[in-house]
Amino acid sequence: MEKALNFKIEFLGTGTSQGVPVVACDCATCQSTNARDKRLRSALFIEADNQKVVIDAGPDFRQQMLRIGLKKLDAILITHEHTDHIFGLDDIRAFNWVQKHPTDIYAELRVQNSIKRVFDYVFEKNKYPGIPQMNLHLVENKPFKVNSVDVMPIRGYHHKLPVFGFRIGKMAYLTDINRIEDEEKQKLQDLDMLVVNALRIEKHISHFNLKEALELIKEVKPKQAYLTHISHLMGLHENVEQQLPDNVHLAYDGLKLSM
Repeated sequence: MEKALNFKIEFLGTGTSQGVPVVACDCATCQSTNARDKRLRSALFIEADNQKVVIDAGPDFRQQMLRIGLKKLDAILITHEHTDHIFGLDDIRAFNWVQKHPTDIYAELRVQNSIKRVFDYVFEKNKYPGIPQMNLHLVENKPFKVNSVDVMPIRGYHHKLPVFGFRIGKMAYLTDINRIEDEEKQKLQDLDMLVVNALRIEKHISHFNLKEALELIKEVKPKQAYLTHISHLMGLHENVEQQLPDNVHLAYDGLKLSM
């Protein structure tokens, strides 16, 4: 039986690798004045059992941490190694300074190797003063703990790239996937909340489009579902939201939910 958690989440970002608005784009979504059409790169903040955890740290990490006023960070879970999911890791320096210890980073081996390559100055023998301090923890396709919080990895595929989603309690977070095998879908049973990527209306090579995301939601039957990693090509928030099933919503930056 899953441990009952005092569980809160906040969407730090709900956009694609380019964010919304996209640089130099004049489309209706990018020109919208609705705050819900302004999307930083996708990331999620979770507070569970007094542990404060972030999933992914892209280029907007600093801005996202300032926006929510986070003073304590227990861990960062990394879904995969693409720029929009790891390039904010340098900014953990502030948490290192305040908390007086390295930040725990959870990622699979391939992703750890990418982090070591991108942030090679962190792992040099003779370290430059003031660099970010990371404790890398290996994620495999089996349950693990972030202190007192149980985490279940969920394997999906971003075109041909294996990525991890994560289930904590009765919430699961899946981003940057366009395929998930049936055995992994079993981990999505009995959810109160599923967060899943839905890039746009048209089919895409490496992300669920809206139709495919809705099909997964219908199959695994969470009580509520929220769509994230949304492109400007999805359209205006208020228009798309009106077309969704009653238990499905477009997430937006700053959306707070509790369970």
